[in-house]
Amino acid sequence: MTAAHDTHALDAMTAAADHHQVLLENDQVRVLDTRLPADERTPVHTHRWPATLYVMSWSDFIRRDADGNVIVDSRTWERQPAVGDALWLPPLTPHSVENIGNQELRLIAIELKSAEE
Repeated sequence: MTAAHDTHALDAMTAAADHHQVLLENDQVRVLDTRLPADERTPVHTHRWPATLYVMSWSDFIRRDADGNVIVDSRTWERQPAVGDALWLPPLTPHSVENIGNQELRLIAIELKSAEE
């Protein structure tokens, strides 16, 4: 049995459903297959739970806040994640992501609902 998708207007599955697919959802976790083709940008959305990310394919990206200000540019990182790497991501306030690389950015996100306050 799966829990209903979060109906918050900016939740990833509401505001950016074209780039997120639910693989599993219950009261404890939501597992998303996140895909962002090269040269695409997601609509503004949120992720209300912290998540572990598993890298399926990597491409540089820019994350912007809801006002369009750059908050992350992966090109500035000391090391680019490789396929098979795992990353930690805290909950994210409203943001968009633009794939500025030349291949698909694909991540499996395991959102931890039990970490909610």
